[in-house]
This record gives sequence, C-alpha cells and structure tokens, in this order.
Amino acid sequence: MLPTTAHELLRRVAREQADGRAPALVAGVLRSGALVWDGARGRAGQSAPDTDTQSRIGSITKTFTAVLVARLRDEGRLDFSDPLERHVPGTPLGDRTLAQLLSHTSGVQAESDGPWWERTPGAAWPGLAATLTDATLRHEAGRRFHYSNVGFAALGEVVARHRGRSWWEALAEEVLAPLELRRTTYHPQAPHLSGFAVHPWADLLLPEPAHDAGAMAPAGQLWSTITDLSRWAAFLAGDTGDVLDPDTLAEMREPITVDRAPTWTSGYGLGWQVLKVDGRTLVGHGGSMPGFLAGLYVDVEDELGAVALANTTSGINPVALGSDLISIVAEREPRLPAEWAPVASLPESVFDILGGWHWGPAAYVLRVRGTGELELGPMGNAGRASRFRPNADGTWTGLDGYYAGETLEVVRRPDGSVSHLNLATFVFTRKPYDPSTPIPGGVDEAGWSGTAGL
Repeated sequence: MLPTTAHELLRRVAREQADGRAPALVAGVLRSGALVWDGARGRAGQSAPDTDTQSRIGSITKTFTAVLVARLRDEGRLDFSDPLERHVPGTPLGDRTLAQLLSHTSGVQAESDGPWWERTPGAAWPGLAATLTDATLRHEAGRRFHYSNVGFAALGEVVARHRGRSWWEALAEEVLAPLELRRTTYHPQAPHLSGFAVHPWADLLLPEPAHDAGAMAPAGQLWSTITDLSRWAAFLAGDTGDVLDPDTLAEMREPITVDRAPTWTSGYGLGWQVLKVDGRTLVGHGGSMPGFLAGLYVDVEDELGAVALANTTSGINPVALGSDLISIVAEREPRLPAEWAPVASLPESVFDILGGWHWGPAAYVLRVRGTGELELGPMGNAGRASRFRPNADGTWTGLDGYYAGETLEVVRRPDGSVSHLNLATFVFTRKPYDPSTPIPGGVDEAGWSGTAGL
C-alpha cells in the first residue's frame, strides 16, 4: 500500500470515528484475499484497538449460520426449498422454506416476543418456540423482503438438529477451526472492546449490557476481530478452502430479493446482503448489537474488501465506511490486469469448436481461456453472452448470463467432424441457417435471396 493511500484510508477512518463519536473504531482493507492495511482510532481501555481486539459483530453472525445450512444442503441432508416443518416440526413457521428464511422473504416477524432480545438473556429453543404464534407471520411467504432475526434463530435450530449438537459447536468445528478463525468466539475473550451508548447531546458514555442470546444466538451472538473477519471476507470472495463449494457460495451471493426503488441499490441473497454502491456491487453484511456496530463488504469482481468494528450503539455507518475504503484503494491503486500467458496445448475436441458460429443470422464467437472455460458472445454489441465449464461427458454447463445452468452439446458427424452446437434447444451453425444441419423448423429451399418474400 502506498503511503499516500494508507494516509487517506486512515483519514477516512479518523473522520468516521470523530464524526460518529465512537469510543473506538478499527478497520482493515483486504486485496486478493489478504489483509493489506489496517488502522484504528480511539481507545480500548488503556491502549488503542488493533486487528486482534475483539468486538461484537451482531448480524454478521447470520452469514456463518447461512454457510452451515448450505453445507447441509451440499451433503444432501436438506434442500433450500424445503419447508421448515420438515426439519423443525411444530411451529407456525412450518410452511416457510429455508430459502425464504435465509433471504428474509419468509414474512416472519423481525424480533422475538418478550423483552428486547439484544439486551436481555435469551431462552433456549423450546422457550423461544413457545412464543411463536400465527401472529409471528407478518407477511405472506415470498411476498416481500422483511428482515427477520427470528427466522435465523429457526435456521440455527435446523443446524443443531441435523448435527446433534448446538449451533455454536457445529460452527466451531465445521467453519471456524478449518478457516483458523481462532478469535471468533461465542463470548468475548480479552483483549476486547466494551460496548457503549454515546449520549446524543453530550460527549458522555453509558455502558451497554451483553448477554447470551440463547436460541437467538445464530442471528447475532458472535465476537470477532479484524484479522478473523478479513479471513471471512476472503472466504466470501471465493477462498472457501474445504468448508464450502465455491459454486454454492456463488449461489448464495446472488440476490433473491431487492428493494423496490426504480433502480435497486440493496438486496439479499441466501444469508448475504448485496449492495449497489457508486457503480460497485458489494456483498457482505452489517452488524449491530447494543454497544457495537460492524461491517464486512467485498467487491468480488475487483478482489477488494473492507471490514470495520466499532464499540458504539449508533453514529457509525459501516456501509458508507466500507464502500469508501474500497473506493480509495481502487481509485488510487487500481488493480493491474492479469498477466496474459499462452496455454501449453488444447485438446482437439476443444480446438475444433472455436471461432465463429451463428444463431440463426446472428454472428457469435466461441473462445477458450486459460482457465479451460468457454466464452460464447456476440460479435456485435447485442446478444447473449455466457461462460461454460466442461463436464466429464463432453458437454458444457453455463456459468452465467442467459445460459447459466444450461447445457451446451457439441454435435458431431459420423466422421467426428463438428456439425453444430445444441445449446438449450438452440442450434448454432458455422453458416447462417446452414441447410446441412437439423435447423428446427427447416430452412427454406430457395435459400438466401435479395428479393425473397418482397
């Protein structure tokens, strides 16, 4: 990091801490999966906070819960489309799907009944479940985005029942240990920040309580550090290790619901927030508990991320801070394009399908990159573009765009030469509407003519 960039990052953190009147604020920036800068303002007891100082991360906890549920899906133990009743029977939430709970489209109420759960000790699942009634369902399932902490408590119970141990024990063993997140814990461990409320009209502090949330813990219990959250941000960017299939993570990052503005700026995937900020798409999550604010946001495409922790109930804007830290680095030290290098060789089965193709009269080109993926795109400005990954049977599966999840089949003649491509029933030919290939609907026998049909 250039000294001028580092100074600008620290200046932005300093401004946020001063204007937001946070007792302490610590932040970090990661690039290409590594923490490349960190800075702090304020005090944590007698010293300044650093990347190893714990703070409560609030709803960032939900992203860990979501990954545990996704692991169960990948193991075949459940499906995102399953109703909750199939895994946690006997609640009024039973017809709401796991995907709806993960994406906050279940219509379940935001908070648990009873005292303010974030400031009081929480009950175990039976106690929480006893408070759920038909009134807990505030909206029709799937109708709208409605943030629900209660929904994530239910997801934590799904994890616990499948694993035969508590949500926390499953998380510690399946996620935290493999990723070496040694300072992400259920209860605070020194050194850690203490949570405060700052008086709105005077520079005075009021200590905030911190309790065990019980069954609500999967929605906001965890404590962590800048170092650990940076590793979690790298996970979000794709460095999932053996914890989760990168394709599953990519699925979770896709927005399922968005706000209702004419041009959407915020949405939600399966456990992850998706934001549009200044032309960037940021994925991550914010967090708040009495006395604490946190944020973790990543520009996956640019491999840039930012994390921030503060010990104040209000005043800090983690989204704006994280977005600004990312933009400072992107503008002052833009990423260099990846260095091009030739591949050693290509199999004939790939080489002889490259080049120009036609979807009807529209011209397309098929390329292969060093990753081994095919890229299909229009020769002009308009048309559908997608990348494809090879399969063992010789077909290809679409990764993005219109053809995501669709199958591309290379159809060969008896002599092994390529006849045409079959993509989701669409036939691509070397010549526009090649009459020697099985074009659906046939090709007019008169062929191409300047006066046909006029």
